[in-house]
Amino acid sequence: MTHPVLLHDLIRISAARDAEAIALEAGAVALSYASLAQGTVQFANGLLALGLARADRVAVYLEKRFESVTAIFGTSAAGGVAVPINPALKPGQVEHILRDCGVRILVTSPERLRTLLPILPACGALSALIVTDEPSAEAAPAGLPLHPWHWLASAPTAAAHRAIDADMAAIFYTSGSTGKPKGVVLSHRNLVVGAQSVAGYLGNTAGDALLAALPLSFDAGFSQLTTAFCVGARVALLNYLLPQDVLRAIERHRITGLTAVPPLYIQLARLEWPAGAGASLRYFANTGGHMPRQVLAQLRQRLPAAAPYLMYGLTEAFRSTYLAPEEVDRRPDSIGRAIPNAEVLVLRPDGTPCAAQEPGELVHRGALVAMGYWNDPQATAARFRPLPATALAHAVGLPLPELAVFSGDTVRADAAGFLYFVGRQDDMIKTSGYRVSPTEVEDAVYTSGLVLECAAFGIPDALIGQAIAVAVVTRAGESFNQDALLAFCRGSLPAFMLPTRVMARASALPRNPNGKIDRRALLAECAAPDGA
Repeated sequence: MTHPVLLHDLIRISAARDAEAIALEAGAVALSYASLAQGTVQFANGLLALGLARADRVAVYLEKRFESVTAIFGTSAAGGVAVPINPALKPGQVEHILRDCGVRILVTSPERLRTLLPILPACGALSALIVTDEPSAEAAPAGLPLHPWHWLASAPTAAAHRAIDADMAAIFYTSGSTGKPKGVVLSHRNLVVGAQSVAGYLGNTAGDALLAALPLSFDAGFSQLTTAFCVGARVALLNYLLPQDVLRAIERHRITGLTAVPPLYIQLARLEWPAGAGASLRYFANTGGHMPRQVLAQLRQRLPAAAPYLMYGLTEAFRSTYLAPEEVDRRPDSIGRAIPNAEVLVLRPDGTPCAAQEPGELVHRGALVAMGYWNDPQATAARFRPLPATALAHAVGLPLPELAVFSGDTVRADAAGFLYFVGRQDDMIKTSGYRVSPTEVEDAVYTSGLVLECAAFGIPDALIGQAIAVAVVTRAGESFNQDALLAFCRGSLPAFMLPTRVMARASALPRNPNGKIDRRALLAECAAPDGA
C-alpha cells in the first residue's frame, strides 16, 4: 500500500520511500525513518505481548522525546488507541484521564512515575507500565508489572489487531466549559486526512524541517508530527523553557516551518533576533487564538521571506480554516476559509445559512469531524449534531443524517466567504493557547478550604490572550490569606491554569436569573476603575 490509511502508515510509507531520511531530532541526536519505523513495530509487539486488546487505551505521559513519538505511533501499529497526556498536568489531573478512558497501559519515565504512585491504585483498568529508563526499586508500584524500555526489543513478533480508517486512533483531552476535561476521540481517517490537508495548503515536502514546540497532547502540536511524516519531512522536538530556546532551535535545526500560539509569537516578537536567525523559515503559522496585528507586523519585518498562515481550529475537527499568505494584508483579522477537504458553514439557531456579515455559529463538516467525546453521550449530542436539510441543498432526500461539529463559536463571513471570529458561546478561558475550564480552577480553589465560594473567569491580557482571575467569598470574621491560596493552587494546577488575580469579597457572588454565577458581571467588576 503506497498511500496512508492508518496513523502509523505515515511513518511506514515514508520509511519505504527514503529509509535513511531523518524523521526526528532531539538536540544533537537524530533518528531516521527506518529506525522510527522499526521502533514502532517493536513497541507494538511489546504491547501485544502484554495482552493489549483491540482498541485498548495506551497513555503516554512524557515530555517530547523519541520514546513519546514511538509509543503513540506504535500503539496505532498494534491496534490500540493512543492517549497523549500533557506533561504539564499534575497527578490528580493525570488520574482523571487514566480513569476516565480506562487506560490499560501507561508509558512514562521513572521520575514521572514517582509522582504518580499515590494515584495509580485508583486506576483500576491499568494493567502494566512501560518506563523509558531502568526504574529504581522505590519507583515500582505494588501489583503492577513494570517494564523498562529496552524490554521491548525482546518482545516476540505478533500480528496486530485488525483496524480500518474509521476506527479510533487517539483520544485528546480538552477542557470543557464545565466539569473535568473531555476526551475527544479521533479516528485514523481524521488524523491522516488532516495531515494531508494541512501539508497540502502549507506546501510541505520532504525537504522541510518542522519545529515541535507545542505539546503533543495538543491537536496543533501533534499535527507537526503527522504533517511532517505525511511527506517525509524532519521534525525537531523541543521542550523549551524560554522563548530564546525557540530561536536557538530554529537556527540549530534549520527549521523551515514553525507553528505556535499567539503568546509565544508575542514573546518572540519582543526578542532581539541575532543576525540571520530565522533565515531558514519558509513559513510561520498561528493557531490557538487571534494574532495581534502589531505582533504579526513585527514578525513579518523580522522574517520577510517567511509566509504567514493564520489558522483556526478546534480539537473536535482538528483544523477548520486558514488564511492564505496573499490575503493577510487585505484581511489581517480574518481566520480565512475552510481548509482543503472540509466545509465550514455559518448557521443561524434554526439551521439556515447566515447572510454575509450576519453572525452565526461556525459549523464544520467533512472527514475531519471527530468521533465524539469519550463516554459522554450528552456532551457529544450537544456538539456533534446532524446537519439540518436547510444547511445543504444536496442533503435533501438523503436517508442517513450527516454529523457535523457545531463549534460553539460565533463568526461572520464576508461577501467573498472569508470568516471573522466574533466570540465564544461558553465561558471557556483561552490562555496561552489552552482552553481552560473555569470549573477545574474552581475545584482547586474550593479544595484549599480557604474560601466559601469562588468563580474563575478570563480577563483580557495582551501577552497570553486571557489571564485567569478568581473571585472568592471569604469567611466572615476571618482574614483571607491570598498567598496561601495561590500556593495551594501551584501545587494542584499546571502553570497555565494558575490564577493571576484574586478578587476577595465579603458578599455573595452575583447570579443571573437562572441562579448561575454571572461571570460577565464579575468581569465588569474586575474592569471597573476601583478594581472591585
